[in-house]
Amino acid sequence: MDWLQAALDAAYNAVAVVDGNGRLVAANRALGRILGHPVPEVLGEDIQRLVPTTGLPEVIRSGEPHIGTRIAIGDKTYVSNRTPILEEGRVVGAVAVLQDITELETARAERDEANRLRHVLETVIDSAYEGILVVDEDAVITMFNRAYSDFLGVDAAAMVGRPVQEVIENTRMHVVVATGHAEMRQVQRINGHDMVCDRIPIREGDRVVGAVGKVLFRDVSELDALAQEARRLRSELAYYKGQLRRQNGTRYSLDAIVGEGAALRSLKGLARQVARSHSTVLIEGESGTGKELFAHAIHNLSPRADGPFIKVNCAALPETLLESELFGYREGAFTGARRGGREGKFELADGGTIFLDEVGEIPLAMQAKLLRVLQEREIERLGGTGPTAVDVRVIAATNRRLEGLVEQGLFRPDLLYRLNVITLDVPPLRARREDIPPLVASLVAKLSRGLGIGNREVDPHALGFLVAYDWPGNVRELENVLERALNLAEGARILPTHLPLYVRRAGGRAEPLPLLRQVVEEAEAEHLRRALRVADGNAMGAARSVGIGKSTFYEKASRYGLLERQPRSPGSPDSRT
Repeated sequence: MDWLQAALDAAYNAVAVVDGNGRLVAANRALGRILGHPVPEVLGEDIQRLVPTTGLPEVIRSGEPHIGTRIAIGDKTYVSNRTPILEEGRVVGAVAVLQDITELETARAERDEANRLRHVLETVIDSAYEGILVVDEDAVITMFNRAYSDFLGVDAAAMVGRPVQEVIENTRMHVVVATGHAEMRQVQRINGHDMVCDRIPIREGDRVVGAVGKVLFRDVSELDALAQEARRLRSELAYYKGQLRRQNGTRYSLDAIVGEGAALRSLKGLARQVARSHSTVLIEGESGTGKELFAHAIHNLSPRADGPFIKVNCAALPETLLESELFGYREGAFTGARRGGREGKFELADGGTIFLDEVGEIPLAMQAKLLRVLQEREIERLGGTGPTAVDVRVIAATNRRLEGLVEQGLFRPDLLYRLNVITLDVPPLRARREDIPPLVASLVAKLSRGLGIGNREVDPHALGFLVAYDWPGNVRELENVLERALNLAEGARILPTHLPLYVRRAGGRAEPLPLLRQVVEEAEAEHLRRALRVADGNAMGAARSVGIGKSTFYEKASRYGLLERQPRSPGSPDSRT
């Protein structure tokens, strides 16, 4: 028995022997290590209690062996061979031999996972449009995808295991393996085609263990076609962006604001800087200085450029309609309310910008509601039951000093603080006279196109009067004066006599008196122009109203270029356009 026990203890695998009642009667040290107790301590114990998954009681009952059964004990996995012990044909016990296969199972799982990942990788590479091959550190092909084999007209499986120089014409894969330097976007001639390919080394630590080659374009002509397609798509994108911006209500960029004086350059720089944020902007300036142009430009430069740009002229809306216009209304909110309700300007501007022009004209009661929108970023429709969140950037403009309105009690100071986060003060035209000459040139070109006449020039003497005048109406007034001058000019130049008298008297300059004939002609032309307006463009009626004959009227009106520009009155047979 001592020799038998010594033999059992020498065995690497665990051995357990039970009697017919399932009690452990013999075991070796390997089983003790599994159970965590010395063998003498567990002898006589029920094997089912010691190892619930043993299966030995079933062997005793059935008399049939269980070979190669996997069981788990703790965190280990074993293969158990269980055999009945027979005496004179009767089952008197059973013996089990347990072999630890935990490491083997782990290795098998790792192998299966590696095979799965390799299969996925091969599937991905095979399904790629680009030709792909992989070589080992000896530049021998280890992987060759279907796209490459189809292009070369070879069997992919037959290529694996061959040196790459024997398979690929003009290859440099072996050079990349030897040097470890990648070669990107290289042209390689294969089968009469100039291909574009990448060659990239594969590293394990500091050692190059192979390289991967990828064909980006099977022919350089494909690259040219792709470049042309990219240019076409960029052109279409620019077109549709322009269409979207026009639809969203913006037409102007900073480049549309003419002038390169120091004041305007500084203001443009500030506008470009604040456009990147989402903060509220207040644009102050006299009427006609171009505040709306800056609002358009800030929106177009902002991250919201592709969103809506909604303009609200606060001075043009009656107080009774202002709330419903800004915040919308629910169905039945008031008599005449549209069925289904209506979105307000803030909801329409969601994701974009709302431009509140003449914000100083908003009544005090509405100012409180606007303040809530700026603070909470939510609106409530007229007649609504709950707030609606809006993501809107607010740009406000005013030609009145809001601080003065606050002092007069006409504007809420807390609303001023909310609006006055970033302020742009657009200077009047008289404060940037250096911008008047380029502005005049730009406006004359635009107006000439609109009137359908050739481009006109401005006489230097006339330009001097335009620069000297203070322009209380700013750019808007300048545009009106230039349009009048273009209508009066007979030649290719706008002369001083084509400018209004109040402009020519600018700055108290001593202007040489015009000839009497010029004064009479200017007065006569203006009188005939008024007569045509009164007669709704009817030449015969205008002639009668000023007391001259029809032929005389035509002669004078033609000389002053009046008939060509008067609108035709519907149903007037004796009018010319």
